[in-house]
Amino acid sequence: MSLNQSKFLVLLLLLLCGLLILSGLNPYDRLTWFMEIFPILIAVPIMIFTYKHYPLTILLYCLIFVHALILIVGGSYTYARVPLGFQIAELLDIQRNPYDKVGHFFQGFVPLLVAREILLRGAYIHGDKMRNFVLICIVLALSTSYEFIEWGSALALGQGADEFLGTQGDPWDTQSDMFCALIGAISSLSLLSGIHDRQLKALVGKNDNQA
Repeated sequence: MSLNQSKFLVLLLLLLCGLLILSGLNPYDRLTWFMEIFPILIAVPIMIFTYKHYPLTILLYCLIFVHALILIVGGSYTYARVPLGFQIAELLDIQRNPYDKVGHFFQGFVPLLVAREILLRGAYIHGDKMRNFVLICIVLALSTSYEFIEWGSALALGQGADEFLGTQGDPWDTQSDMFCALIGAISSLSLLSGIHDRQLKALVGKNDNQA
């Protein structure tokens, strides 16, 4: 990875850390904020630790950054209270704040590319159709696992989990969350496979030359 790209990633990291700290100064609900941003606290150290030996594509780093911003905003306001969500609701003429659906869309959109990058670089699955099928299955498994976490939180915390769940009275919230993740995964696969392939080819080529 070039020096300019490394500097760019450092800037993204510093910006992300600054926004994360800022969001934690006065969130609407402290527990909800922590639960929403917890994936960032796991993912960022892993990416820093693996950067030298297993760097990701710039496309993936940028998408992970965007996904982290969505989590930060949702954690700071709680998903049912994000101002952007109210604007979307007004535009679409719907009653509930749909910001959580944006979050679940990206829960499919970004993890699919993470899984795709790992599978392609490791050559674990041969054949585009089978690989795409497995990728969709991985995303749905991740989405289902997240719904299990929400369910467990509801059982453990009772009403204290309401802000984290953000169902807003929708009895089909779990199903629609997973459906949004599925749409995100299909969209990511359809729209970004080409540019992802090109960046992967350049990245793997550089790593081979450096080896």
